[in-house]
Amino acid sequence: MAKVIIFGIQDFAELAHYYLENDSEHEVVAFSVNKDYLPENNFFHDLPIIPFENIEKIYSPIDYKFFAPMAPQKMNKLRENVYNNIKAKGYELISYVSSKATLFNNSIGDNCFILENNTIQPFTSIGNNVILWSGNHIGHHSVIKDHVMFTSHVVLSGHCEVESYCTLGVNSTIRDGVKIAEGTFVAMSASIIKNTESWSMYKGNPAVKSEISTKKL
Repeated sequence: MAKVIIFGIQDFAELAHYYLENDSEHEVVAFSVNKDYLPENNFFHDLPIIPFENIEKIYSPIDYKFFAPMAPQKMNKLRENVYNNIKAKGYELISYVSSKATLFNNSIGDNCFILENNTIQPFTSIGNNVILWSGNHIGHHSVIKDHVMFTSHVVLSGHCEVESYCTLGVNSTIRDGVKIAEGTFVAMSASIIKNTESWSMYKGNPAVKSEISTKKL
C-alpha cells in the first residue's frame, strides 16, 4: 500500500482516483497540477490540489508516491515530460493493474495504467509509462516499450515489438511478428501487416502510410 498523489484533474486523473480507491490497496491523498492550472477551488473529490512546483515541501518523496495517467497528446511526449519531472523530484511512481485484467507473471514498469479486460499473454513485457485502456489482447512473446498508449480492443499478435511513443487506435490489429516503429500512430480499425516506419501514421485495412508525420501531432 502507498499514499499516492495523482497528477492532473482531468478525466484520466478522475478515473485513476476511482480505480485506485475501489480496486487497489493504495490511498489517494492529493492531486497535483502545475501552478498555472490551479482552479479557484483547490480541491478535487474532496482532496487538496497542490502546485507541482513545491509538492515535495508538503508531501515528501520519502513518504508518498505519484501516479500520472495522462492522455497521449503529442505522441505521449507530454506524459513522458511529466513522468521525468516527477522522477527528478525523487518520487517513485506506482502502476495500477486492474484486478479484472488477465496476466501471467508479466514484467510491468512504473506509471502504467492497465484497465479491465486486458489480456497480457505469457512472456510479454510492458515498459514504463504505458497505458492499456480496456479490452486489449496483448500476444505472447511481445514487447511494449516506454511511453505507449493502447486505446481499446486492440489486438497485438504474438512476437510483436512496439517501440516508444506509439499510439494504437480502437479496434486496430497488428499481425504477428511485426515491429511498430518509434512514434507510430495506428488509426482506428487499421490492420498492420508489416513493419512500420518511425514517426508515421497508418490507416486502413490493410493499413497504408499517411503523408502526415506524427512529429507534427
